[in-house]
Amino acid sequence: MRFAFLGRVSTEDLQDPVASRRWQLSRAEALVIGCGRIVAEFFDVGHSRSVSWLRRPESARLLAALEDPNRGFEAVVIGEPQRVFYDNQFGLVFPLFEHFGVGLWVPEVDGPIDPDSEAHSLIMSVYAGMSKAERRRIQVRVRSAMIAQVEREGRFLGGRPPYGYRLADAGPHHNPAFAALGARRHRLALDPGAASVVERIFAMRIAGYGARRIARALDADGIPCPSAHDPARNRHRSAAGWRTGTVLAILGNPRYTGHEVWNKQSKIEVLIDPHNVGLGVRTLMRWNPRAEWVSSPYTAHPAIVNAEDFEQAQHTRAVCGTHRTYLLRGLLRCSLCGRRMEGAWNNGRANYRCRHRAADAELPGSVFVREDRLLSHLAALLVRVKIESHPCAVPGNIDIPRDVGQQVTVCRRLGLALRYDHLAETLAVEGRDGDIIIRLL
Repeated sequence: MRFAFLGRVSTEDLQDPVASRRWQLSRAEALVIGCGRIVAEFFDVGHSRSVSWLRRPESARLLAALEDPNRGFEAVVIGEPQRVFYDNQFGLVFPLFEHFGVGLWVPEVDGPIDPDSEAHSLIMSVYAGMSKAERRRIQVRVRSAMIAQVEREGRFLGGRPPYGYRLADAGPHHNPAFAALGARRHRLALDPGAASVVERIFAMRIAGYGARRIARALDADGIPCPSAHDPARNRHRSAAGWRTGTVLAILGNPRYTGHEVWNKQSKIEVLIDPHNVGLGVRTLMRWNPRAEWVSSPYTAHPAIVNAEDFEQAQHTRAVCGTHRTYLLRGLLRCSLCGRRMEGAWNNGRANYRCRHRAADAELPGSVFVREDRLLSHLAALLVRVKIESHPCAVPGNIDIPRDVGQQVTVCRRLGLALRYDHLAETLAVEGRDGDIIIRLL
């Protein structure tokens, strides 16, 4: 009998894929000795067991091969079921083996799986459940250990250092095996040039500066943003200058008080398609509530701001001389870059602008439009939206508020996202059959 071998190894940084493949293949060969030989291999490297077969390259290739009458093998053998199956994957995959007449051999049943045997089905379900429990148990152990290391030791757990700090050597690695290989542990040390910028940001905030105003002041003084200051550790960022979000992230980071903080973000698994559970889950990063953050009770590295100034910065609001109303705040986006346009008061009236330079050098570096120019066409845009929602409606019978404030309220209630095109001089909103566009005359 001709067999195909199926195996998997996930964390290739902590396991040796070559050694893992060898011992799994050895178990598979020991099982089929005297019954046949292995003529094909399917071995996934770097994919978690929680990932569905359809999203593992080699496992997906095996599923495709099952449908081919000229596949070249009559059965599939695995070295360890926990490596291949997870949670409900056996129940989802095994019917395909049965349908295409391909046997599945497993060491734990000392041969092929009998589709009519309740005992075999129960055994495989138990191993798949054990696989899930093992993964969850490892997650709990690692998480508990990291919480204890932060709370009891204030240990730096890795990652990019916050702006204002750099990594410094802290001696041999805690793990004796890693230390014997020359691995070192790290701690946070001050980066003098960047630390002074962080102090300035907190001082400006306490003085009543808003985040956008702080970003503009830093750009005006030619101070490199974090990604430009350390491009080697920020290759995923553009280094195009200070952004409001960057300033807010610095102001909200309690590590600047000298305390080590962990668990600000965590990974969650969500279904890829709620209507097709067989596709499995994908991993996303989310921000945890502040109550779930883990902090060391004492200072673990040099502080840039003291705790009092940090708390004051959290509760200080930007000082504005007069109250200015922007009716389209949060509703208007720039068609060139897709970002929300910000309010800008000029000549005693509200305007909107986008200062993000477009990728195309021929396009303008900024976009600017008066609010009253947009509001004068808002009623016509709402009529078009109502007509598309109710094709049989007569335009003259459509009730649109005359007050522009009420028209804006209608836009918010309908969940409309307005887009201003600076080049075409149009105001648009997404519709069912394409964009609804009003030309500004």
